Amino acid sequence: METDLHVSSIATLSQLIRTRRLSPVELTRACLARVKALDGQLNSVLLLLEEAALAEARQAEAEIAAGHWRGPLHGIPIGLKDIYNTAGIATTGHSALFRDHVPGEDATTVRLLRQAGAVIPGKLSTWEFAIGGSSFDLPWPPARNPWDPALDPSGSSSGSAAAVAAGLMPGAMGSDTGGSIRGPAAWCGIAGLKPSYGLVSRRGILPLSFSLDHAGPMCWTAEDCALMMQVLAAHDPLDPGSADPGPIDFSAGIGGGVRGLRIGVVRHFFESDVACEPEVLAATEATLQALQAEGAVLRDVALSPFGDYNAVGSLISRSESYAIHEDFLLRSPELYGAFGRVRLMGGALVRAADYINAQRQRARLVAEAAAAMREVDVLVFPTSRQTAAPLGEDAMISGPQLFFNRPFNVLGGPALAVCNGFSGAGLPISLHIGGRPFEDALVLRVGDAVERIMATRGRRPALAIARDAAAAE
Repeated sequence: METDLHVSSIATLSQLIRTRRLSPVELTRACLARVKALDGQLNSVLLLLEEAALAEARQAEAEIAAGHWRGPLHGIPIGLKDIYNTAGIATTGHSALFRDHVPGEDATTVRLLRQAGAVIPGKLSTWEFAIGGSSFDLPWPPARNPWDPALDPSGSSSGSAAAVAAGLMPGAMGSDTGGSIRGPAAWCGIAGLKPSYGLVSRRGILPLSFSLDHAGPMCWTAEDCALMMQVLAAHDPLDPGSADPGPIDFSAGIGGGVRGLRIGVVRHFFESDVACEPEVLAATEATLQALQAEGAVLRDVALSPFGDYNAVGSLISRSESYAIHEDFLLRSPELYGAFGRVRLMGGALVRAADYINAQRQRARLVAEAAAAMREVDVLVFPTSRQTAAPLGEDAMISGPQLFFNRPFNVLGGPALAVCNGFSGAGLPISLHIGGRPFEDALVLRVGDAVERIMATRGRRPALAIARDAAAAE
């Protein structure tokens, strides 16, 4: 059993645990062993919580044996991006500035995961404060891509994506201000959901941009993201951005296919606004044809140019992130890495008038997209214009953006990245699926269909060197 636990989904592992064919302790030990054997190549885990995780796994095992199964996450190891506060456990933001930061209470999402019986095996690498890039001047090295450790996993939820893709843990929490769940999901070949704004509490998560921050799940499959969302979506009156749309069954459409669904294709994003690698275009077209063959109705949709969304999202996030970090930057700029410091300080140069006008432009874009989506059920386009770049290159990009993620941070609706193919070099390619606010379940349904139709979930990173090392032990 242990040899294939790392390639099993949360849905599969949960069923094995519920029927007592798999012990949470056995699963947790397997995850911890894999971290020890492989993470030296990936640097995805900042802090391994071995003793605490085993204690949580033993508690889960005892509860399930006594007939008190809490739900699909009971006994499942879920890693935390190291911007999630954990009571009595360091939450560093991958920064020297917060090296000794030990919160007094869990983030709301961490509390919900614990209540669901999840096991927390570790805190995971991130770009510094979710903005600093794959940096080499921080107390800990940057995470690497498990498909090729010379490549970047993207960010900022870099460790979360790498850990899930490499099978170190079945699921992880990420955050997304301008694509920080979906970019790493794309380059690491996993499923990553940016939920509707307000569905998942941000309280207790180190903030970056008040009006654009989202917290969400990163898993091997869209179905697993749905299982995590069933736990994570809860109104939090202490988060000013929290919404209460009523109960949502995020798994309701899993396995339901796409017949009859109207899929809007924003072709100008990837065919004229920004140039894409030919293999990305080919994978996108193959996926669209496959969805149509399964009964979906495809329609081209025209929105404002991608650059408008990118400019609005960037200006708002830079302004708000500087407001959050201003005091720290003025008092201790030397404790930031170079990428993080420069990116954050850029917000000091934004005029109040520009910020206000960006928010006004945002309102126009929201209205435009809402009108367009009255004619379709979801919008699709590639997640990234290329496959993974060399380590560090993502942070240094000065030309066109590598990812198409910002529109749905600006719009606030749900957005999912799922693997829909592989390049000739064996690197994952990703499709981006966006929906109307609070229609997360529909977006997950389409993502699940893409994974099934394109048959991408049976292929994991080879980690050839890692396998040899693990076998030698």
